[in-house]
Amino acid sequence: MSGELRRASLEDAAVVAGLFDEYRQFYGQGSDIDLANKFINARLTRKDAVIFLMLDAQGNGLGFCQLYPSFSSVHARSKLILNDLYVTQHARCVGVGRRLMNTAIDYAKAKGIATLCLETHKDNHQAQALYESLGFRLDQEFLSYSLDIQ
Repeated sequence: MSGELRRASLEDAAVVAGLFDEYRQFYGQGSDIDLANKFINARLTRKDAVIFLMLDAQGNGLGFCQLYPSFSSVHARSKLILNDLYVTQHARCVGVGRRLMNTAIDYAKAKGIATLCLETHKDNHQAQALYESLGFRLDQEFLSYSLDIQ
């Protein structure tokens, strides 16, 4: 699919926030565009996330991916957590997700990142197929735990 894929800046915050709100709804959250705007603006202002944005020829958002920097103690190197990948319903199955993922992989390589890791819902078979086609391996060794604090 043609369009522009770029690293999002503060000027893109409203477009990314709209996509982020759709992403949260995909995972069962209620629409809250104010929350989405505050969250995305904070990420871009503080520069504590890297967001790649895919736009169509008219400047409409087609998808985004959001990466959070972290560290691997075992490797004593930086790693990236690909926390969010979202493609709008009408832009699925035309390569937008693959382009976003390849951009994230290229970014990680350019930055000397040891590992790019992600999680997805066990029923999200379309995403799993994409990740596996790009060389991601399902972890068979470690279990994932979480604790909700609030």
